[in-house]
Amino acid sequence: MNPDASRLWRAPRWALAVLLACLAMVGPFSIDTYLPAFSGIARALDATPVQMQQTLSSYLLGFAVMNLFHGALSDCFGRRPVVLIGLAIFTAASVGCALAASVGQLVFWRTVQGMSAGAGIVVSRAIIRDMFPPADAQRVMSQVTLFFGVAPAIAPMVGGFLFVHADWHSIFWFLTLVGTALFISNWRLLPETLHPGLAQPFHVGALMREYWRLCSSRRFMMLVLASGVPFNGMFLYVLATPVFLGEHLHFEPQQFFWFFLCTIGGIMAGAAVSGRLAGKMSPQRQIMRGFRIMGAVSVVNVALNLVAPLSAFWALPLIGLFSFGWAVMVPVVTLLVLDQAPERRGMASSLQACIGSAANGLVAGVLVPLVMHSTIGLALASAGLMLVGFVAWYGVRRGVATPAG
Repeated sequence: MNPDASRLWRAPRWALAVLLACLAMVGPFSIDTYLPAFSGIARALDATPVQMQQTLSSYLLGFAVMNLFHGALSDCFGRRPVVLIGLAIFTAASVGCALAASVGQLVFWRTVQGMSAGAGIVVSRAIIRDMFPPADAQRVMSQVTLFFGVAPAIAPMVGGFLFVHADWHSIFWFLTLVGTALFISNWRLLPETLHPGLAQPFHVGALMREYWRLCSSRRFMMLVLASGVPFNGMFLYVLATPVFLGEHLHFEPQQFFWFFLCTIGGIMAGAAVSGRLAGKMSPQRQIMRGFRIMGAVSVVNVALNLVAPLSAFWALPLIGLFSFGWAVMVPVVTLLVLDQAPERRGMASSLQACIGSAANGLVAGVLVPLVMHSTIGLALASAGLMLVGFVAWYGVRRGVATPAG
């Protein structure tokens, strides 16, 4: 961590957590806000369901590609410039989305949105580890997850309200205001947390060698899979909301918030539990506890989808419980990932986000279209994604040391 951390931020720790959570929420907020207007945008732009799905997958793939560089650039040039430039581009891309006159233009600007939105979440993780030792870092990471959960819970309600009472363009004008507000607040409040002595020289060859070193590390890659792939067990339902909620559960756009309340409520509750367990339970035990919860929920979800009529009364709480299990373990796994490269935490965060986002993009572009019209297909896919993460963690759990310093 930065030896000058105590002088860089003198306000309460929770205040920094709120600021970083606002950065981290830009990505998911950009998805959740416009989902209730999916069908309306398709009608307005004369777009097919496949083309509309591309507005999601192009965003996620752009997010994944640039995430490979945000953290590495912040290791060289500092955390603050990368965050501010990312927010400026995100704001401009939101204006482009609002003015889009065709689905092709919307896909283009959504790609630019995705390429810029990841700066906040990638760099915020490195900032946390710059500023705090392991136990405190886990608490702050949990607080960020907790506060971050509020925005996606509100986003679909805001999006549904704007779509019903204005039009779909207003959703992207709203995201423009969000980007502007975040740029101003971070310009005024965010300190530079990368210690000058830890800044890395910008040499393309050296960067590529470091990328290769991390990518060829079995432990690093398994930890990344353990943190990112299970998230998609919940996220595929988010991506399939227009079909899952609209066609299977027969929800109106204004009712989508019930799904997000369950999902984000689970994330917030799990993050709160994770923060309370920091320093009281070993990382290995806490991670296993999260996987046990997700595993039990997956079994029940598949069984009920096989034998019971679909009902929001059991389907939505189960997704919320799955989210709870993921949030219990993910702050711990994320810190373990960052500490695999203590001198290159920005790069480690970039690779983690890139691989996770690439998985999100594949789920959005390939898996969701295959399974979204079948509730049992969604349940089995969710269980399978959880299992991939569990196998990855189980394979390296004994060789992972508790972070120090």
